[in-house]
Amino acid sequence: MKTIDFTSPRDAARAFTPKLTALVEHPLYSQVWTDPDLAPRDRSLITIAALIALGHAEELPAHLKRGIANGLTATELSAAITHLAFYAGFPAAITASAHANAALGDASHK
Repeated sequence: MKTIDFTSPRDAARAFTPKLTALVEHPLYSQVWTDPDLAPRDRSLITIAALIALGHAEELPAHLKRGIANGLTATELSAAITHLAFYAGFPAAITASAHANAALGDASHK
């Protein structure tokens, strides 16, 4: 079995489900993510929390990096993961923490 590169979850899915990828690009990224009713920073925090709560750790690294790019800090992400431990469960939070540490590298030590 081929190793899946989740650096870009959309690209990982594109070859097998091009129509699904097209839906992610439009309307999700072109309309939902650009809707001014929520800031990109807030959308990232909500998305990261949902991925953790639903156990979708494979997509976390890409969204954690997007979250940093959208203005979240490593300290805020750490606090969110700790908070989620009480609502999504400790295994989900521990897994998310490990992914955050691996994905964010030096950013996680600030």
